[in-house]
Amino acid sequence: MKPVAPVAIAGIGCICSAGLVLKECTDFLYKGKRNPAPPVNFSTKLTFPVFEVLEDFFQSSLFKEQNILRTCKLALTATLEAISDAGFDRKTLETKRVGACIGTNVGCSMHNESFSNDGMEDKTSFITPVNRFLFSNPTSSIASEFKITGPLQTVVNACSSGSDALGLSASWIRSGICDIVITGGADEMYQITYTGFKSLLINDDSPCKPFDLNRNGLNLGEGAAIFILVSEEIEKEMKKGPRAYILGYGSATDAFHHTKTRPDGKGLKLAIEEAMETSDTTPSDIAFINAHGTGTLDNDLVESRVLYEMFPGVPFFSTKGYTGHTLGAAGAIEAAFTITCLEKGRVPASVGFTTPDPEMPPAYPVKQNSTINGNKALSETLAFGGNNSVLILSTGEHQP
Repeated sequence: MKPVAPVAIAGIGCICSAGLVLKECTDFLYKGKRNPAPPVNFSTKLTFPVFEVLEDFFQSSLFKEQNILRTCKLALTATLEAISDAGFDRKTLETKRVGACIGTNVGCSMHNESFSNDGMEDKTSFITPVNRFLFSNPTSSIASEFKITGPLQTVVNACSSGSDALGLSASWIRSGICDIVITGGADEMYQITYTGFKSLLINDDSPCKPFDLNRNGLNLGEGAAIFILVSEEIEKEMKKGPRAYILGYGSATDAFHHTKTRPDGKGLKLAIEEAMETSDTTPSDIAFINAHGTGTLDNDLVESRVLYEMFPGVPFFSTKGYTGHTLGAAGAIEAAFTITCLEKGRVPASVGFTTPDPEMPPAYPVKQNSTINGNKALSETLAFGGNNSVLILSTGEHQP
């Protein structure tokens, strides 16, 4: 597979339980603290911990559409930050060929329980929640808000959706379809998801412990991360340089099980190899790896073995101990963290890891905040359905 041209990232926005903007989120990672708790944004008798955005984050006065689901509100909030970070405004977007591509899981689901309850109790007309749902495709919501006329795509590919959206958007830039692409991932905390994951018996009743001997499952989270990708022509016009570049992207499936990771890690290896080849990168170029690291038994075991085999000695960690598993937003949020870690030249401790698992190879996630060398890193996401997606990101200079 031949190397592809780097794609510039002009701006980034992020919101999750760790913070309402990207800087707050990144600073939180280095504090070594976390705040999972039973959900408060919806009623439930279950009490296992999650990572919710508790602040009143959505500034209604800034957006024209109010009757939208929480996923769209998260996406719009992060988009506004990303546009500002890039030094653009709404008029800039109206004069360019702008596309939008957002990954999500919950954002494609109707809140059927509240829909049914409201209807039966005659609290509202059936048409109100239907309209809310139809207006709540996160990609369409962004397009409507910012008057985008380019291609639109919503990626629903389980937990790799955010990474896949970034990879697809980069191809739009390279092929000349768009001047600018608004891309990333967004997902909210949702009652059906919460109870559904509990039925799968993969939720930890305490804060999750990625790669630890005593790991017992994941904690769910919510949030969004949005990126502004730009063409070479736009990059040259910018008053400031890009924050980072997407160098390569790889995607492959396990073809093994609906939810379990393939034991030999073949799909993940193929995705890594494709990302490395398209970015013309070798393992020695990688400063660190932002692993998927859910805290589940199968994922962490397989992932640790693949990383040990393909990247011996390269530091790796999971940030899900700080944010929970944000599902369709996870790949995008972790890509944003990967870039800010490269900018800072250090990575956070993989919170929750204290005791090595003897079944894993003798390579352990970063135990404390650590400095790193280099300007390239790998961010990977694994998903239900056997999806594996890998991004190679860089903060180095790449001339357009």
